[in-house]
Amino acid sequence: MIDLHTHILPGLDDGPPTLAGSVAIARAAVADGTTAVAATPHVNTRFRTTPDQMERALTTLRAALAAAAVPLDVLPGGEIALEPLPTLAPEDLARFGLGGNPRVLLVETPYSGWPTALLGQIVALGDRGIRPVLAHPERNAVVQADRTGLRALVAAGALVQVTAASLDGRLGRRSKAVASALLDEDLVHLVASDAHTPDVRAIGLSSVVHAVDDERLARWLTQEMPAALVAGDPLPPRPPRASKRRFRLFAR
Repeated sequence: MIDLHTHILPGLDDGPPTLAGSVAIARAAVADGTTAVAATPHVNTRFRTTPDQMERALTTLRAALAAAAVPLDVLPGGEIALEPLPTLAPEDLARFGLGGNPRVLLVETPYSGWPTALLGQIVALGDRGIRPVLAHPERNAVVQADRTGLRALVAAGALVQVTAASLDGRLGRRSKAVASALLDEDLVHLVASDAHTPDVRAIGLSSVVHAVDDERLARWLTQEMPAALVAGDPLPPRPPRASKRRFRLFAR
């Protein structure tokens, strides 16, 4: 499985403060069946992460994982908030490209409110050849009440990433209900952990197959779509939803 939203890099945001914490998250990811993660530190008004800082921390973590024999591929990225998005230079946006793909960008959905400029920003990214991936919109209060705005963003070319802990209920009933509704309405394109520490939105995606109750769809959400985004390949079509019945966990 491939996890394209994690805060695994040490000392950059509200993820692990130490390298040891980053290695602990990586070990937990591997134990859960994850083979690759994107390191997506916050880029916002609180955490003004630069591409240089992200890349230095990425190099440090990769070296530590190699020394510890932890077989996890850690890829570059960033979770870009709406406020700094218009101010970032094109070359910086490319360096924050999700999973190392300069044509894909993880954009943070605000937890409250629905900025009037949001649709225009998404359209502007598309006009520049950048595919936006919206992080965790199921946790936004406006989306929880009405999905009209989110549908407009998807129609404009955005992809939607929901958090595994929303789908499996760890983030509460409301987030679970909305994540499930988005999935039923074909408004979810990939699932990620949004892991910050080993015990905050814990790393790992294996619970998704049980929450989705459809092995083929779970594979598309956690393997096929993330792999295509990283590689820059054509996006695989969404498989038809199977009737709701239990499947064995697919091979890792």
